[in-house]
Amino acid sequence: MLAQKLARGATSLRSASSPWLRQSIRSLSLKDHSWVPDCSLDTHIVHGGVCPDEKTGAILTPVYLSTTFVQESVDQYLAKGFSYSRTNNPTVKMLEEKVAKIENGYDSICVSTGMAATASCINAFMNSGDHCVITNCSYGGTNRICREQFGPLGMSFSFVDFADPKNVEEAIRPNTKLIFSESPTNPTLTLADLDAISEIAQRHGILHVCDSTFATPYICRPLDHGCDLTIQSLTKYYDGLNIGTGGALVAKTPELYERIKLIQNMHGNIMSPLTAYMMLQTMKTMGLRIRQQSSSAMKIATFLESHPKVSKVVYPGLASHPQKELADRQHRDGLHGGMLWFDVKGDPIKLMDGIKRPWTLCENLGAAESIITAFAGLTHADM
Repeated sequence: MLAQKLARGATSLRSASSPWLRQSIRSLSLKDHSWVPDCSLDTHIVHGGVCPDEKTGAILTPVYLSTTFVQESVDQYLAKGFSYSRTNNPTVKMLEEKVAKIENGYDSICVSTGMAATASCINAFMNSGDHCVITNCSYGGTNRICREQFGPLGMSFSFVDFADPKNVEEAIRPNTKLIFSESPTNPTLTLADLDAISEIAQRHGILHVCDSTFATPYICRPLDHGCDLTIQSLTKYYDGLNIGTGGALVAKTPELYERIKLIQNMHGNIMSPLTAYMMLQTMKTMGLRIRQQSSSAMKIATFLESHPKVSKVVYPGLASHPQKELADRQHRDGLHGGMLWFDVKGDPIKLMDGIKRPWTLCENLGAAESIITAFAGLTHADM
């Protein structure tokens, strides 16, 4: 089925002997140390296959600020696993392996932003004349790039309500190459039944990608629910401290990974080694942060739901959420993330402009700071 899916694209895959794939295999072998079996997700988030530096014993992966890597000879090209940092860098590769491990994927590419990961996915699996079924409520940048860049290049997109999987299947066309989920959606917190939509995608021989930034792998891993690819904006919960920007595209299989790695290498869509180093450290507290953020969000949502100046509150943990059953089934350990939205009775702009600390009016999510935003005028102004 996978071979049939990939064969439908206009661009063919390279062989498994591609240099970037050989580099990845080599880097994995360099980290082949003994580990305690059956480590928990929390352990993988902290350690994730990272081993002490073989030469110095440094417990943290070093920052390799080197453009190029010396080869012993032409015949031994790539014997050490690396040649040029656009293709692979040791620090970035360690982050990619760690992200893939906790997302339960084969491997991943880490790029400069979450939007770069989204663009890489569409570039990898769609061409002029192809069609994508995509959620009608997504991150504003995702919606915009589909309409403003990929549409004029000859690709078509059907924006449908993914709350009902039947809508997804009804929107499929003979030239549909990609189903693009987002769960929970940004900013409406609508959920997609990933198991049901993945079953539809598999039955029709279509790739299914899910942007799981709002959930994170700590709450939901789309690859465990039949998806072929996962998108993460690492800027959010992975970083968690408002320090850096980054994105990841995680592949379930070697074939899918080779395709996205080729696209990354051709486009030069990479992450800096210093950013990768910082994210390798900040992501260690992701589990702790998400548990506390989920707890705090539930308390705030409950408070707002009974507030006389609030007309509506939406949070997947509330009994009033229209998809509460799906949220409990698809989200891990009763955790539903650190995002909620609400409507006020009166002027919301007045609330935003007069907000007091510790709340801050700005764009981003998933970090330790408490942020409030008017998405209709800021992050989703183009929709």
